[in-house]
Amino acid sequence: MKKTLFSFLLLIFTLSATAQEYTITGNVTSEQDGLPIPTVNIIVKNTSNGVTTDFDGNYSINNVPQNATLVFSYIGYTTKEVVVANGNPINVALSEDVEALEEVVVIGYGSQKKKEITGAVSVVSSQTLDEIKPIKVEQALQGTVSGVNVTTQGGAPGAGLDIRIRGISTNGANGPLVIIDGYQGSLDILNPNDIDTITVLKDAQAAIYGTVGANGVVLITTKSGRKNQAPKVSFNTYTGFQETTRELPLLNATEYALLLNEAYAAGGQNLPYPNVSGLGEGTDWQGEVFNNNVPIINHDFSVSGGSEKITYAISGSHLYQQGIIAPKKTDFRRNTARLSLGADISDKINVKANVIYTYLDRDAINDSGLGSVLFNAINTPATLSAFDGNGNFTLVPSTPGLGIEIINPLAQIDNTFNDYDLRKLNGTVALEYDVLKNVKLTSRIGFNTSNSEGKSFAKQVDYGGKVFDVPRSSVSQNAINDNNYSLDIFGTYNNTFADAHKIDFTVGTTVFKEFGNGLFATGYDVPNNSWEFADIALAEGISESRDVGSYAYDERRLSFFSRLQYDYKGKYLFSAMLRRDLSTKFGPNNRVAYFPSVTAGWVVSDESFLENSNTLSFLKLRASYGILGNDQIPSNGFSSLLSGEATYVFDGALVNGQALGVLANPDLQWEEAKKFDVGLDLRLLNDKVDITADYFVNTRDNLLISNISTSGITGTSAPGSGSPTVNAGKVENKGLEFAINYKDQLSDNLKFSINYNVTSLENKVLEVNNSTGFLEGGGFGVGQPAPSRMEVGQPIGYFYGLQTDGIFQNQAEVNAHPSQSALGATAAPGDIRYVDINGDGVINFDDRTNIGDPIPDVTMGLNLSLDYKNFDFVVYTFASLGNDMVRNYERTLSDANKLNYVLDRWTGEGTSTTVPRVTTGATSNNVFSEYFVEDASFVRIQNLQLGYSLPDQFTDKMGISKLRIYTAVNNLYTFTKYKGYDPGASNGAPIGGGIDAGFYPIPRTYILGLNLNF
Repeated sequence: MKKTLFSFLLLIFTLSATAQEYTITGNVTSEQDGLPIPTVNIIVKNTSNGVTTDFDGNYSINNVPQNATLVFSYIGYTTKEVVVANGNPINVALSEDVEALEEVVVIGYGSQKKKEITGAVSVVSSQTLDEIKPIKVEQALQGTVSGVNVTTQGGAPGAGLDIRIRGISTNGANGPLVIIDGYQGSLDILNPNDIDTITVLKDAQAAIYGTVGANGVVLITTKSGRKNQAPKVSFNTYTGFQETTRELPLLNATEYALLLNEAYAAGGQNLPYPNVSGLGEGTDWQGEVFNNNVPIINHDFSVSGGSEKITYAISGSHLYQQGIIAPKKTDFRRNTARLSLGADISDKINVKANVIYTYLDRDAINDSGLGSVLFNAINTPATLSAFDGNGNFTLVPSTPGLGIEIINPLAQIDNTFNDYDLRKLNGTVALEYDVLKNVKLTSRIGFNTSNSEGKSFAKQVDYGGKVFDVPRSSVSQNAINDNNYSLDIFGTYNNTFADAHKIDFTVGTTVFKEFGNGLFATGYDVPNNSWEFADIALAEGISESRDVGSYAYDERRLSFFSRLQYDYKGKYLFSAMLRRDLSTKFGPNNRVAYFPSVTAGWVVSDESFLENSNTLSFLKLRASYGILGNDQIPSNGFSSLLSGEATYVFDGALVNGQALGVLANPDLQWEEAKKFDVGLDLRLLNDKVDITADYFVNTRDNLLISNISTSGITGTSAPGSGSPTVNAGKVENKGLEFAINYKDQLSDNLKFSINYNVTSLENKVLEVNNSTGFLEGGGFGVGQPAPSRMEVGQPIGYFYGLQTDGIFQNQAEVNAHPSQSALGATAAPGDIRYVDINGDGVINFDDRTNIGDPIPDVTMGLNLSLDYKNFDFVVYTFASLGNDMVRNYERTLSDANKLNYVLDRWTGEGTSTTVPRVTTGATSNNVFSEYFVEDASFVRIQNLQLGYSLPDQFTDKMGISKLRIYTAVNNLYTFTKYKGYDPGASNGAPIGGGIDAGFYPIPRTYILGLNLNF
């Protein structure tokens, strides 16, 4: 009986002990320096019960059974497990996982430790993206990565951006290849908060991508769940308002009238404003078109986690932005949904899937170029009112002094109607199979499919005899379907021999296909002349010419690639890559090409003579050379299609028919990008200082130049015809990159980091093998020669015009100077004096020369991060030095409004040496020259953000792991001497970029946001 009672009591005691649960608290620090580690994942093993540490490394986790195991894990550190014996606090010191710390997310068909990287590779983290709060992903690369320059095509909602890695190398497509989780994609479909890392391959390291890697490669790794991670819910939101960063200093009504009187008097004409006393300030046309307090909102959420075998991440986002010009007519909406799954099917097989759906909706106005809303706002006289006495829009007179291009910008906005919608589904599915201990086989399918619809309505309207008059209403619609898919199959073998020789070998194949079609149509006589009835199905009329069109395309690429990576004792590094590409964009004679590259490195800090250094933590020297390709040209360049038009005689009558289109070039071959790089990676003072430096030379040979001039006898002037694409040029970019980062913790409550990067660039054209020796592009004014050129010995896209030498002060100076009458008018005192470049005694268009170029000599980024207790502060700045821009937003007509710099014009001898006289008479002052080219160097405060995270004692009570509120200002201020709206804008054209026809300014945005994690 006693024995039975004892057993019963023992059982009860055991059960009560087993049922005992605790709330465990503690702190997690780094074993290396003792500093706290925030956001460490802590989970009760084999359960979903988990938390993360706060800013100070503290944590508190409830309902932990006795003898349960707590798992502490954090990227870059070795995972640690601790058994819970009682309710006492558990403090953990995590040791650095060297392999994880030195691992690059991706380098193309694999990954590699940072220590072993032998190419020029830069990484942007999700933290940087969170701090910058970019609307588009591309914006996060500006000023954060050396060697990368991002230019905007304007500040309108949804406007495009252009990425240039180490300069402009071709007159064709210069944008980098974008790889998202292993498949070829596009940055504009991504929600920035879905991105884990952005890796930029800038040199021969990108050779593994062969024909599509010549412009550099941007590798995107999206966020995913982690194994043994409790469900983590994140919600982020911000709202803000926008305003213009600048209004140009235009003449008010009184200043305008006085200046116009002076011009008319100088031209011998009657004064247009005999009495200016009652004009006052007049109409501020910029104030009429710009809006303040324009909204922008963004919401996104994500749920992620994982078990022993499965990881998952689900996210969604919504962005809506209105424009600071015509907010009801210009807006941008982006909705995204993403699913990421990973599963260990067995100990050898792993499956991953990542799918993204994106919906874009954009409405726009004419926001750049001749006839844009800002162009009209700048040039419409302030003496005109916005509305007439009947409440109708005032018409801008069609006089010789105002021309036929300037219209009331408010009327233009009111008569603008369009809509664009894009639906895109893209993603990847991959299977990894560990065949043997050191052999892995990967098979991956990537896909993109998109459907877009566009519609624009031209309302019947009369602006009073302008080129923008619409005598007959019309509606134009299009439907476009674009698709591509890729299949990658590759195997990797890695092994270490004799504890010294490490080998990684990758070999595989890629199949890529892109195909699609488009349909375009226009209908006339829209019922009720109204946007509500603007549909082709309702249009009642047709035109005399064909008003429908379509196209289809189908291109394929078959590639084989291999890469060998070797290192000896982690000190001597070597890598070699070879890729074979076959592209249907080239004819049978040159369809296949090979692209080799080699890289090497030496980890000097691992040598015995530096092992015990107290200052130097790490030093690596590296070098690379490789050849990459580019096939980004129009399809079917090697053959002629029946896409031209011709007139034939049948039965004695003229009949319209088809003819050969663009002429064929069966000898087309690949562009070759020859990339050379030497660099070093250096860490000092216990890794507090991180330095990277590179010298590079990129030579692009066999440039694929379309529409090379040929003899007219070939019929290239016929409708739909054109000159062939040929390999006809060479361009070189060389420069230096330097980046330094310093981080330190000054106290338990204060830590900071500062990053500075600078890139110098020299661009030079080495060959243009056509009949003229140059290519032209761009436009200036009306009816003037092309202002930009690609020519041997000059930067690509340099400005080609007349060089100036001040202002003629008196007739004696005019008489002593070579005649300028060949430019269209005889010079007089107060006119611009041009330089006789060729010394032939005559000033004409043969005296044009290099008067500037849009490529910056130096770009810089300076970024600061500061954390004090629960406060965090960041500021990001960017500078561009040496880039020039053409002032082309002023209509050179006597009666158009002008910027107030003309108040400093020449009015008599000695009054001005920079701004010419005003007159309605004929002059050569408006010929393209240095007078219209300005230094567009600038320094921009891109982002400033201040945040505050609630202390744990409050968040714990609310059952959340993080609650942070913040305020930010994007595009705070730009320091520049340039007169236009945005010195950093460009249309992206290699030949013709940097010509400012009135770029829509990037708005300044004030933001209030919330980050919430559960």
